[in-house]
Amino acid sequence: MSSIAATRRRPESGRRARQVVRAAGLDPVVRAAADKRRRGHLAKQGAPGLRWALVEAAQHASRKNSPDHELYRRQRGHAGANPATLSIARKIAKRAFHVLRALEATA
Repeated sequence: MSSIAATRRRPESGRRARQVVRAAGLDPVVRAAADKRRRGHLAKQGAPGLRWALVEAAQHASRKNSPDHELYRRQRGHAGANPATLSIARKIAKRAFHVLRALEATA
């Protein structure tokens, strides 16, 4: 949480949950030409420590007692284990952003 809080304090990280995902480097590179869009590899532009922590937390979603296990299972069946883990890591980053924003609003 402290890494996400530090990311939120930087002016370039913005005020949206998607921007925290971008600051962690978990957003895919999108190549667009005319009417075609293709998602590629991870951008990996951002805080490597934050990206590592989010992926480590997301890997626990493969456990049956994890609250995100059902989402992980559906994503794994659709796209595979690695994309499923990255999807959960993005979701954890967005959740943490919203929790921190709610805490700041009450403080």
